[in-house]
Amino acid sequence: MNDAVSAESIYRYVYSPAGRRAGLPRYLAQRKAKRGRRRRNGRREPSIPNRASIDQRPAEADGRIAFGHWEGDLMHFRRQKDILLTLQERCSRLTLAERLSSKDATETADAIISQLTALPSTAVQTITHDNGGEFARHDRVRDAIGLRAFFCDPHSPWQRGGIENANGRLRRDLPRKASLNGYSDNDINAIVWNLNATPRKCLGFKTPIEVFASQLGVALET
Repeated sequence: MNDAVSAESIYRYVYSPAGRRAGLPRYLAQRKAKRGRRRRNGRREPSIPNRASIDQRPAEADGRIAFGHWEGDLMHFRRQKDILLTLQERCSRLTLAERLSSKDATETADAIISQLTALPSTAVQTITHDNGGEFARHDRVRDAIGLRAFFCDPHSPWQRGGIENANGRLRRDLPRKASLNGYSDNDINAIVWNLNATPRKCLGFKTPIEVFASQLGVALET
């Protein structure tokens, strides 16, 4: 009988004293030296109207088999106004990104709509966010394209670990210390395309683009 090991158990070992001595944290996509909650200086998370907890998310979204369930996040850079919205479909690991001019909730909602509006309803079932106020206009997204939003528990980014991993991979070409002014939209699109066109072991060495197209019933030209 095969014993299953959860992702949480692996992370705990990586950050254990034995794991640190072996230098295991450096093999993670984000290469964080420490794991834990970031200090909030007593500030509370912004309130999100009609917030639905991740505990209320449909059961089929919990795994990575059902199609059309997304995760969303923002990537920040050296300048405060350098912001990149990132989205990932959980089943295929397909990643999308769009430059934002601010963390305004309406702008963020409109960017999500812009990225996903052309997809059929089967491809836009749910999306999971953290509790940042930039996602407060989630009802605007739901009304426009039917995408229902759910929110992680406070200080629990691992509950949407797929987008955290994707952001870590994007950081290889878009480091936090960089200025987005140095990247054109074509540059960003090329970086995201490279991520989506790279075969993944977790996908049976298929690319996210291939798996996403297959779920849509679209045949790719070879």
